[in-house]
Amino acid sequence: MQTIQVVAAVLVDGQSRVLLAQRPVGKPLAGYWEFPGGKLEAGETPQVGLRRELHEELGITVQNARPLIQLSHGYPEVHVQLDVWRVTHYSGELRACESQPLAWVKPEELSSWKLLPADGPIITAIRFPPLMLVTPSPEANWEQFLQTLEQTLNRGVDFVQLRAPELGLSDYASLAAAATALCHRRGVRILLNSKPEMVDDVGADGVHLSNARLLRITGRPMPQDFLVGASCHDETGIRLASAYGLDYIILGPVQATPSHARGATLGWDGFQRLASRSVPPVYAIGGMLPQSLEQVRKLGGHGIAAMRGLWQIQGSELS
Repeated sequence: MQTIQVVAAVLVDGQSRVLLAQRPVGKPLAGYWEFPGGKLEAGETPQVGLRRELHEELGITVQNARPLIQLSHGYPEVHVQLDVWRVTHYSGELRACESQPLAWVKPEELSSWKLLPADGPIITAIRFPPLMLVTPSPEANWEQFLQTLEQTLNRGVDFVQLRAPELGLSDYASLAAAATALCHRRGVRILLNSKPEMVDDVGADGVHLSNARLLRITGRPMPQDFLVGASCHDETGIRLASAYGLDYIILGPVQATPSHARGATLGWDGFQRLASRSVPPVYAIGGMLPQSLEQVRKLGGHGIAAMRGLWQIQGSELS
């Protein structure tokens, strides 16, 4: 069976919607929707092929992109190796250069579209990026906090949990509104670690429940239009999160951290054991760094959640 190398792009607009293109009549699987991209030419690297395909199809010039997911899929007549990239910056006016129908779709609605059979894992990767930033205390200097948040987003983090337990509800709501506006300008989703009722007020994308709050509720606290996750430390929390249909869990602490140097930790064996019992995707927390992602995935996790490990990451964009 022939194997072809394909590159695809995930582009997100200011409303956190994802771009889809419909395959035209005359091509295999015509009428299906897909993420923009196409087959690599001989000797072409994924980065070069991505830039060429998006310029030809959409009239844009890719300025920055980072790997999102790699996968393979066998069709009856061909095997596809798919390299998917998250485009974070591009120039030019996006348009359908090949007269193909285009659509901007909310991530939570992707599963209802007629996507190519190979594209299913991309939906999970889009809805739940592998890196979740848990913000540190904003302290008194909110301007500096927001500037550092922006710098962190520019490094490639595209999933944020706003955690500021020291703030009163009024101050937290004010900070949440500013942080939400900043995140949405970059197509980044933000969850509030606060009362679910505040999410709609500030326009955030969902709520993250503490373990204590998870143990108090009796069902999913928000509609499916919003993301809902929770912190879990044991099988009880995981069982509740799964039963209530939550979208993800944060599991830990896996390792000791400077702020929790003496507390109990799960260790990697404990993380693997508990992660295997979770229905929702699992983020590891506790001493996590971007380079921990490979280990987390090997043990059944989806990604990492971190504060110090992701806040204002130094160096080039994450890969």
